[in-house]
Amino acid sequence: MQTIEMKMDEAIERVRERICDRPHKYYVMTFGCQQNEADSERAAGLCDAMGYLLAPSAAEADLVLINTCSIRRHAEEKALSYLGTLQTYYRADNERIIGVIGCMAQEPSAVALLKKSFPFVAFTIAPGMLGELPALVLSRITERKRNFCFAPDRPDIVEDIPAVRTSDFRALVSIMYGCNNVCSYCIVPYVRGRERSRRSEDVISECRDLIARGYREITLLGQNVNSYRSDLTFAELLERIAEIEGGFWIRFMTSHPKDVSPELIAVMAAHRDKIVPAFHLPLQSGSNRILSLMNRTYTREHYLSIVDALRAAIPDVAITTDIIVAFPTETEEDFENTLDIVRRVGYDKMFSFIYSPREGTRAATMEGHIPHSIAVSRMDRLLALERASAEHCNDAYVGTRVRVLVENTDDRGRAVGHTATGKLVHIDDATENSIGTFVSCLVERATPHGLFAVL
Repeated sequence: MQTIEMKMDEAIERVRERICDRPHKYYVMTFGCQQNEADSERAAGLCDAMGYLLAPSAAEADLVLINTCSIRRHAEEKALSYLGTLQTYYRADNERIIGVIGCMAQEPSAVALLKKSFPFVAFTIAPGMLGELPALVLSRITERKRNFCFAPDRPDIVEDIPAVRTSDFRALVSIMYGCNNVCSYCIVPYVRGRERSRRSEDVISECRDLIARGYREITLLGQNVNSYRSDLTFAELLERIAEIEGGFWIRFMTSHPKDVSPELIAVMAAHRDKIVPAFHLPLQSGSNRILSLMNRTYTREHYLSIVDALRAAIPDVAITTDIIVAFPTETEEDFENTLDIVRRVGYDKMFSFIYSPREGTRAATMEGHIPHSIAVSRMDRLLALERASAEHCNDAYVGTRVRVLVENTDDRGRAVGHTATGKLVHIDDATENSIGTFVSCLVERATPHGLFAVL
């Protein structure tokens, strides 16, 4: 591991001194999940602390950070393609600093590619090492060095990194980092390390501060959020946050079925005024044979029992999922088992992907990879079923009244937001003045992709 030996606060002050001759600007480009979005907010917070101002685009920035994702090959290709577009800006101004953060920065093969093919990349910062950003910027300014930092298996959790929130009413709060599950297809444990949970007092204090500042929605994040373990269990932490006074919603993701406890379901049911009736429960496959090859550690029967328990305790719960199509050796029977689960559960929304081999994972070396034509055919069948399932779930809202947190306006000037169950709603008669508030509205019609309502 290469590190820069300097305290974060000292490096921040030294960078501020170095760039005080003129206004310097930063820009952060984010690829990937909500955990990456939360990391980007903290990266922006450090840039702000160093004295940089936010630029409207990378072309106008002195410091550009690309926050990368490695969950699928396509995500890496998008980040590399974007990085390639920055070469023009770099050549025009050799004082510009370009850094790569996020999951790709912990992949040895990806870092080797960045070193060789992108000589204008000044540094990389692996997940969990974000506190080194000021020292790396200072090193680049003062010594023109290139630095490539890999994280140890369990990097320390740094609590005093500031954040520049992208919203005034919706907040992302990371409560843990890393993953211990080692699913055979997944690179996350290798790039984000083993599980580390924040202290409950730090999480609760952050949430209390956000609520006091008027935030209406808090999303608790973790690669496997319900495996949170500190002095409290995840269910206990969730209950403590729900007991904070104020009018707000709590969401969380992503959960692993093996860690869905009766206590968690009971807490959700007891605090449904705060904890939204929505649960993201990744399935990945409906075949027990494939689940075993994936090292998912549950069966289809166990999964369905969780769905039953959720619906018994929270009848209106919205259930969403992730599904991988064409995992190595997947047969037509295996795939039909997945379709069977989709029909039984009736998901409100699904995130479906064709299997993407990730170097370093066990699945990448398996035999029996599925031909692309078969994979695409299966995906098309799954998407058709997904559309029908979403349409059925959304149709049930027509004629009902729902509470919506307004987040934006659409291209027709209508307010747009989400219900507690995560349904996208376009609202007539609600305007930009409603953004950041809860409104009650009547659903008049539905599509597979959302609801249309009036105040």
